Amino acid sequence: MRLTKLGHACVQLTKDDRTLIIDPGAFSGADDALAASDAVLITHEHFDHIDADGLRKAMAEHPELEVWTSRVVAENLADLGGRVHQVGHGDSVSVVGFDVHVYGEDHEILHPDVPPIPNVGFLVDGEVFHPGDALTVPSEPVRTLCLPGNAPWLKIPELFAYTREVRPERAFVVHDGLLNDIGLQVTTRWIETAGEELGKDFRRLTPGESVELAGA
Repeated sequence: MRLTKLGHACVQLTKDDRTLIIDPGAFSGADDALAASDAVLITHEHFDHIDADGLRKAMAEHPELEVWTSRVVAENLADLGGRVHQVGHGDSVSVVGFDVHVYGEDHEILHPDVPPIPNVGFLVDGEVFHPGDALTVPSEPVRTLCLPGNAPWLKIPELFAYTREVRPERAFVVHDGLLNDIGLQVTTRWIETAGEELGKDFRRLTPGESVELAGA
């Protein structure tokens, strides 16, 4: 399986002749990748994770394209009918040949007085876990973690605690679209330090960069 980092929180997974895209939001620059995808996974409703207009356009142009997503996103896309599938924590689904296990229920807290919105993470083929905007720990091993690097809801000590609990074989930074060049350098160094602590490969891929995942 090949993992390609796109912009911000978006990644593309390719296996054989099938392609899955996760969280093609407004900062992802993923229009071409979305158009070339066979299926879409969306963790939650925030605009940096779903570009509703871009998604609708892609689905209009490609009638076979389908979406698996959280409750609120599914409700917002209800006019697309059976092409949109609601999933929740504990679900296991087959998506164009990829085995997807769903973990997580809530987005991390953004405001102390506002309840969190739904957020689901996706573990694909027992290999790649994309948590969305949450620090969800799946109940099965994670070999490759899409690790949030920067967010209003995330602190560096929480990042260390999260990687220590998940203990992935490798981690690639996502959710870094709000950082300038200086912020990217700082965040990359913290990520690498977290990997060094566990003796694992933790790093940031530049947008458009791909890695081949051979599993464990």
